[in-house]
Amino acid sequence: MTILDEARKVIQAEAEAVAALADRLDRSFEQAVQLILQTRGRVVVTGMGKSGLIGQKIASTMASTGTPAFFLHPAEGIHGDLGMIMTGDVVIAISNSGETEELLRILPVIKRLGAALIAMSGNPASNLARSADLFLDVSVKEEACPLGLAPTSSTTTTLAMGDALAVALLIERGFKAEDFAIFHPGGSLGKKLLLRVEDLMHRGDAVPLVREDTLMKEALFVITAKGLGVTGVTGAGGGLTGVITDGDLRRCLERGEDILQSTAGSLMHRNPKRILARELAAAALQLMERHAITTLFVFEQEQDQVPCGIIHLHDILKAGIA
Repeated sequence: MTILDEARKVIQAEAEAVAALADRLDRSFEQAVQLILQTRGRVVVTGMGKSGLIGQKIASTMASTGTPAFFLHPAEGIHGDLGMIMTGDVVIAISNSGETEELLRILPVIKRLGAALIAMSGNPASNLARSADLFLDVSVKEEACPLGLAPTSSTTTTLAMGDALAVALLIERGFKAEDFAIFHPGGSLGKKLLLRVEDLMHRGDAVPLVREDTLMKEALFVITAKGLGVTGVTGAGGGLTGVITDGDLRRCLERGEDILQSTAGSLMHRNPKRILARELAAAALQLMERHAITTLFVFEQEQDQVPCGIIHLHDILKAGIA
Protein backbone atom coordinates (compact mmCIF):
# COMPACT_ATOMS: atom_id res chain seq x y z
CA MET A 1 0.00 0.00 0.00
CA THR A 2 1.39 3.40 -1.00
CA ILE A 3 1.51 6.48 1.22
CA LEU A 4 -1.40 8.00 -0.70
CA ASP A 5 -3.42 4.81 -0.27
CA GLU A 6 -2.80 4.92 3.46
CA ALA A 7 -3.87 8.57 3.62
CA ARG A 8 -7.03 7.91 1.62
CA LYS A 9 -7.91 5.04 3.92
CA VAL A 10 -7.68 7.33 6.96
CA ILE A 11 -9.81 10.02 5.35
CA GLN A 12 -12.39 7.46 4.21
CA ALA A 13 -12.59 5.96 7.69
CA GLU A 14 -13.18 9.35 9.26
CA ALA A 15 -15.72 10.32 6.59
CA GLU A 16 -17.67 7.12 7.28
CA ALA A 17 -17.59 7.82 11.01
CA VAL A 18 -19.03 11.32 10.50
CA ALA A 19 -21.70 9.97 8.13
CA ALA A 20 -22.72 7.40 10.73
CA LEU A 21 -22.90 10.17 13.32
CA ALA A 22 -25.34 12.11 11.13
CA ASP A 23 -27.59 9.06 10.85
CA ARG A 24 -27.47 8.55 14.61
CA LEU A 25 -28.61 12.03 15.68
CA ASP A 26 -31.77 11.84 17.74
CA ARG A 27 -34.01 13.74 20.14
CA SER A 28 -31.11 14.16 22.58
CA PHE A 29 -29.43 16.57 20.17
CA GLU A 30 -32.55 18.71 19.94
CA GLN A 31 -32.85 18.68 23.74
CA ALA A 32 -29.22 19.76 24.08
CA VAL A 33 -29.80 22.72 21.75
CA GLN A 34 -32.93 23.75 23.64
CA LEU A 35 -31.16 23.40 27.00
CA ILE A 36 -28.37 25.74 25.87
CA LEU A 37 -30.81 28.21 24.32
CA GLN A 38 -32.83 28.41 27.54
CA THR A 39 -29.92 28.79 29.93
CA ARG A 40 -29.16 32.19 31.40
CA GLY A 41 -25.55 31.19 31.97
CA ARG A 42 -22.64 30.20 29.76
CA VAL A 43 -21.56 27.01 28.07
CA VAL A 44 -18.52 25.51 29.80
CA VAL A 45 -16.69 22.94 27.69
CA THR A 46 -14.27 20.59 29.43
CA GLY A 47 -12.15 17.60 28.46
CA MET A 48 -8.66 16.13 28.85
CA GLY A 49 -5.95 15.48 26.26
CA LYS A 50 -7.15 15.29 22.66
CA SER A 51 -10.74 15.66 23.85
CA GLY A 52 -9.70 18.87 25.57
CA LEU A 53 -8.16 20.24 22.37
CA ILE A 54 -11.37 19.48 20.52
CA GLY A 55 -13.30 21.07 23.38
CA GLN A 56 -11.31 24.28 23.04
CA LYS A 57 -12.28 24.52 19.40
CA ILE A 58 -15.95 23.84 20.18
CA ALA A 59 -16.00 26.54 22.85
CA SER A 60 -14.29 28.99 20.50
CA THR A 61 -16.75 28.28 17.68
CA MET A 62 -19.73 28.74 19.99
CA ALA A 63 -18.36 31.98 21.41
CA SER A 64 -17.83 33.42 17.92
CA THR A 65 -21.34 32.52 16.78
CA GLY A 66 -23.42 34.02 19.55
CA THR A 67 -23.30 31.41 22.33
CA PRO A 68 -21.26 32.60 25.34
CA ALA A 69 -18.80 29.76 25.96
CA PHE A 70 -15.35 29.04 27.33
CA PHE A 71 -13.10 26.06 27.94
CA LEU A 72 -12.28 24.75 31.42
CA HIS A 73 -9.35 22.37 31.84
CA PRO A 74 -10.56 19.68 34.27
CA ALA A 75 -7.15 19.26 35.90
CA GLU A 76 -7.07 22.97 36.63
CA GLY A 77 -10.67 22.71 37.71
CA ILE A 78 -9.88 20.43 40.65
CA HIS A 79 -7.29 22.97 41.77
CA GLY A 80 -9.55 25.99 41.96
CA ASP A 81 -10.84 26.80 38.50
CA LEU A 82 -14.23 25.22 39.19
CA GLY A 83 -15.08 28.63 40.59
CA MET A 84 -15.55 29.65 36.95
CA ILE A 85 -18.75 27.58 36.82
CA MET A 86 -21.93 29.28 38.01
CA THR A 87 -25.47 28.17 38.72
CA GLY A 88 -27.34 28.17 35.43
CA ASP A 89 -24.35 27.25 33.29
CA VAL A 90 -24.38 24.27 30.94
CA VAL A 91 -21.29 22.06 31.06
CA ILE A 92 -20.36 19.97 28.01
CA ALA A 93 -17.99 17.24 29.22
CA ILE A 94 -16.07 15.39 26.51
CA SER A 95 -14.51 11.96 26.98
CA ASN A 96 -14.49 9.16 24.42
CA SER A 97 -14.27 6.51 27.12
CA GLY A 98 -16.50 8.37 29.54
CA GLU A 99 -14.17 7.31 32.33
CA THR A 100 -11.54 10.06 32.30
CA GLU A 101 -10.47 10.42 35.94
CA GLU A 102 -10.11 14.20 35.97
CA LEU A 103 -13.60 14.63 34.53
CA LEU A 104 -15.23 12.21 36.93
CA ARG A 105 -13.67 14.03 39.88
CA ILE A 106 -15.34 17.32 38.99
CA LEU A 107 -18.81 15.90 38.24
CA PRO A 108 -20.07 16.08 41.87
CA VAL A 109 -19.06 19.74 42.09
CA ILE A 110 -20.78 20.54 38.80
CA LYS A 111 -23.97 19.02 40.18
CA ARG A 112 -23.59 20.84 43.50
CA LEU A 113 -23.17 24.16 41.69
CA GLY A 114 -26.46 23.63 39.88
CA ALA A 115 -25.05 23.50 36.37
CA ALA A 116 -26.63 21.24 33.74
CA LEU A 117 -24.38 18.52 32.30
CA ILE A 118 -24.22 17.32 28.70
CA ALA A 119 -21.95 14.32 28.15
CA MET A 120 -20.30 13.91 24.75
CA SER A 121 -18.87 10.41 24.78
CA GLY A 122 -18.43 7.24 22.79
CA ASN A 123 -19.56 5.04 25.71
CA PRO A 124 -23.26 5.27 26.66
CA ALA A 125 -22.68 2.93 29.61
CA SER A 126 -19.90 5.04 31.14
CA ASN A 127 -20.00 6.87 34.46
CA LEU A 128 -19.93 10.19 32.58
CA ALA A 129 -22.92 9.25 30.44
CA ARG A 130 -24.92 8.00 33.43
CA SER A 131 -24.21 11.18 35.39
CA ALA A 132 -25.27 13.53 32.63
CA ASP A 133 -28.60 15.25 32.09
CA LEU A 134 -28.20 14.59 28.38
CA PHE A 135 -25.96 12.19 26.46
CA LEU A 136 -24.65 12.82 22.95
CA ASP A 137 -23.28 9.67 21.33
CA VAL A 138 -20.04 10.28 19.41
CA SER A 139 -18.98 6.64 19.26
CA VAL A 140 -17.15 5.25 16.24
CA LYS A 141 -16.89 1.76 14.82
CA GLU A 142 -13.11 2.02 14.74
CA GLU A 143 -10.34 4.58 14.86
CA ALA A 144 -8.61 5.51 11.62
CA CYS A 145 -5.33 4.71 13.38
CA PRO A 146 -4.37 1.15 12.28
CA LEU A 147 -3.30 0.40 15.85
CA GLY A 148 -6.67 1.51 17.16
CA LEU A 149 -4.88 3.67 19.71
CA ALA A 150 -4.51 7.27 18.52
CA PRO A 151 -7.78 9.26 18.71
CA THR A 152 -8.58 9.94 15.06
CA SER A 153 -12.10 9.07 13.94
CA SER A 154 -13.37 9.67 17.47
CA THR A 155 -11.97 13.22 17.67
CA THR A 156 -13.30 13.97 14.19
CA THR A 157 -16.84 12.92 15.12
CA THR A 158 -16.64 14.87 18.38
CA LEU A 159 -15.58 17.98 16.51
CA ALA A 160 -18.41 17.45 14.00
CA MET A 161 -20.91 17.11 16.86
CA GLY A 162 -19.63 20.34 18.39
CA ASP A 163 -19.89 22.15 15.07
CA ALA A 164 -23.42 20.82 14.62
CA LEU A 165 -24.38 22.19 18.04
CA ALA A 166 -22.80 25.59 17.34
CA VAL A 167 -24.48 25.95 13.95
CA ALA A 168 -27.86 24.78 15.22
CA LEU A 169 -27.63 27.36 18.00
CA LEU A 170 -26.55 30.02 15.51
CA ILE A 171 -29.61 29.35 13.36
CA GLU A 172 -32.03 29.22 16.29
CA ARG A 173 -30.71 32.53 17.60
CA GLY A 174 -31.10 34.19 14.21
CA PHE A 175 -27.40 35.03 14.25
CA LYS A 176 -26.39 37.02 11.14
CA ALA A 177 -23.17 37.78 9.30
CA GLU A 178 -23.18 41.26 10.82
CA ASP A 179 -23.31 39.71 14.30
CA PHE A 180 -20.38 37.46 13.42
CA ALA A 181 -18.38 40.49 12.32
CA ILE A 182 -18.89 42.15 15.71
CA PHE A 183 -16.90 39.32 17.30
CA HIS A 184 -14.22 39.51 14.57
CA PRO A 185 -13.55 43.26 14.22
CA GLY A 186 -9.83 42.85 13.62
CA GLY A 187 -9.96 40.36 10.79
CA SER A 188 -10.61 40.91 7.10
CA LEU A 189 -14.06 39.37 7.46
CA GLY A 190 -14.97 41.82 10.18
CA LYS A 191 -13.79 44.73 8.08
CA LYS A 192 -15.81 43.56 5.11
CA LEU A 193 -18.95 43.34 7.20
CA LEU A 194 -18.47 46.39 9.40
CA LEU A 195 -16.69 49.13 7.47
CA ARG A 196 -19.02 51.35 5.46
CA VAL A 197 -18.33 53.81 2.69
CA GLU A 198 -18.84 56.74 5.07
CA ASP A 199 -16.04 55.39 7.26
CA LEU A 200 -13.49 55.64 4.44
CA MET A 201 -14.68 58.37 2.09
CA HIS A 202 -13.10 61.79 1.55
CA ARG A 203 -15.31 64.71 2.62
CA GLY A 204 -15.61 68.46 2.31
CA ASP A 205 -12.75 70.25 0.59
CA ALA A 206 -11.08 66.92 -0.20
CA VAL A 207 -13.82 66.12 -2.73
CA PRO A 208 -12.69 67.18 -6.26
CA LEU A 209 -15.46 69.14 -7.96
CA VAL A 210 -15.61 71.68 -10.77
CA ARG A 211 -18.48 73.37 -12.62
CA GLU A 212 -19.48 72.45 -16.16
CA ASP A 213 -18.24 75.83 -17.42
CA THR A 214 -14.83 75.46 -15.74
CA LEU A 215 -11.95 75.50 -18.23
CA MET A 216 -10.03 72.27 -18.40
CA LYS A 217 -6.75 73.91 -17.48
CA GLU A 218 -8.36 74.77 -14.11
CA ALA A 219 -9.97 71.34 -13.84
CA LEU A 220 -6.55 69.81 -14.37
CA PHE A 221 -5.26 71.70 -11.32
CA VAL A 222 -8.14 70.30 -9.24
CA ILE A 223 -7.45 66.74 -10.36
CA THR A 224 -3.78 67.14 -9.47
CA ALA A 225 -4.34 68.93 -6.15
CA LYS A 226 -6.89 66.49 -4.77
CA GLY A 227 -4.71 63.51 -5.66
CA LEU A 228 -7.53 61.11 -6.56
CA GLY A 229 -7.06 61.11 -10.33
CA VAL A 230 -10.57 62.39 -10.96
CA THR A 231 -12.89 65.34 -10.62
CA GLY A 232 -16.63 65.48 -10.52
CA VAL A 233 -18.47 67.98 -12.67
CA THR A 234 -21.49 69.82 -11.29
CA GLY A 235 -24.38 71.70 -12.87
CA ALA A 236 -25.90 75.01 -11.88
CA GLY A 237 -27.56 73.59 -8.75
CA GLY A 238 -24.44 71.84 -7.53
CA GLY A 239 -25.69 68.42 -8.56
CA LEU A 240 -23.21 65.94 -10.02
CA THR A 241 -23.66 65.71 -13.77
CA GLY A 242 -20.46 64.03 -14.88
CA VAL A 243 -16.90 62.98 -14.16
CA ILE A 244 -13.48 63.46 -15.73
CA THR A 245 -10.52 61.20 -14.95
CA ASP A 246 -6.83 61.72 -15.57
CA GLY A 247 -7.11 58.78 -17.94
CA ASP A 248 -9.63 60.72 -20.01
CA LEU A 249 -7.16 63.60 -20.28
CA ARG A 250 -4.30 61.36 -21.37
CA ARG A 251 -6.43 59.79 -24.09
CA CYS A 252 -7.45 63.25 -25.37
CA LEU A 253 -3.83 64.35 -25.51
CA GLU A 254 -2.81 61.15 -27.31
CA ARG A 255 -5.39 62.01 -29.97
CA GLY A 256 -3.80 65.45 -30.34
CA GLU A 257 -6.77 67.38 -28.98
CA ASP A 258 -6.27 70.86 -27.53
CA ILE A 259 -8.16 70.39 -24.28
CA LEU A 260 -6.91 73.25 -22.13
CA GLN A 261 -9.40 75.75 -23.56
CA SER A 262 -12.26 73.23 -23.48
CA THR A 263 -14.78 73.25 -20.65
CA ALA A 264 -15.23 70.41 -18.17
CA GLY A 265 -18.81 69.98 -19.36
CA SER A 266 -17.69 69.30 -22.92
CA LEU A 267 -15.30 66.50 -21.94
CA MET A 268 -17.04 64.84 -19.00
CA HIS A 269 -18.65 61.42 -18.92
CA ARG A 270 -22.27 61.73 -17.90
CA ASN A 271 -24.11 59.56 -15.34
CA PRO A 272 -21.09 58.55 -13.26
CA LYS A 273 -21.33 55.54 -10.98
CA ARG A 274 -22.41 56.40 -7.46
CA ILE A 275 -22.89 54.74 -4.08
CA LEU A 276 -24.62 55.58 -0.83
CA ALA A 277 -22.64 56.46 2.28
CA ARG A 278 -24.32 53.73 4.33
CA GLU A 279 -23.32 50.94 1.93
CA LEU A 280 -20.58 48.53 2.94
CA ALA A 281 -17.12 49.42 1.69
CA ALA A 282 -16.96 45.88 0.29
CA ALA A 283 -19.95 46.73 -1.92
CA ALA A 284 -18.09 49.78 -3.23
CA LEU A 285 -15.12 47.56 -4.09
CA GLN A 286 -17.36 45.15 -6.00
CA LEU A 287 -18.89 48.04 -7.96
CA MET A 288 -15.47 49.39 -8.86
CA GLU A 289 -14.25 45.99 -10.01
CA ARG A 290 -17.39 45.38 -12.04
CA HIS A 291 -16.99 48.64 -13.98
CA ALA A 292 -13.17 48.83 -13.98
CA ILE A 293 -13.09 52.19 -12.21
CA THR A 294 -11.17 53.46 -9.19
CA THR A 295 -13.48 56.06 -7.64
CA LEU A 296 -17.12 56.47 -6.69
CA PHE A 297 -18.93 59.62 -5.69
CA VAL A 298 -20.91 59.16 -2.49
CA PHE A 299 -24.41 60.35 -1.63
CA GLU A 300 -26.40 60.36 1.59
CA GLN A 301 -29.73 59.43 -0.01
CA GLU A 302 -30.70 57.75 -3.26
CA GLN A 303 -32.47 60.88 -4.52
CA ASP A 304 -29.61 63.25 -3.68
CA GLN A 305 -27.78 64.98 -6.52
CA VAL A 306 -25.10 66.78 -4.50
CA PRO A 307 -22.34 64.34 -3.42
CA CYS A 308 -21.28 64.20 0.22
CA GLY A 309 -17.97 62.51 -0.49
CA ILE A 310 -15.82 60.37 -2.74
CA ILE A 311 -14.17 56.99 -2.13
CA HIS A 312 -11.09 55.68 -3.93
CA LEU A 313 -10.03 52.10 -4.52
CA HIS A 314 -6.84 52.72 -2.53
CA ASP A 315 -8.89 53.78 0.52
CA ILE A 316 -10.61 50.42 0.50
CA LEU A 317 -7.44 48.40 -0.02
CA LYS A 318 -5.61 50.29 2.72
CA ALA A 319 -8.42 49.35 5.09
CA GLY A 320 -7.67 45.68 4.44
CA ILE A 321 -10.76 44.93 2.37
CA ALA A 322 -9.97 42.80 -0.65
